[in-house]
Amino acid sequence: MTKTVIRIEGMMCGMCESHVNDTVRNTVPAVHEVKSSRKNGETIIITDNVPDESELRAAIEKHGYRVLSVTSEPYEKKGFSLFKKK
Repeated sequence: MTKTVIRIEGMMCGMCESHVNDTVRNTVPAVHEVKSSRKNGETIIITDNVPDESELRAAIEKHGYRVLSVTSEPYEKKGFSLFKKK
């Protein structure tokens, strides 16, 4: 899985966060999780594969937001497990 962080300028309210989340879900296939924060000025996406940066930029900027950067890194889900790894 991949974690992608998009730095975005222009999100002012909760509706902006929802709008960006919906745009990401409609643009990127196989989104497991998406969370936007106007306070932090970023959107974090968890996907199966690295999303197409140019598609993301175009979709988000089409709605009047400014994409400052897009970075992706491998992601391993963290969580509680009852089973010990061997």
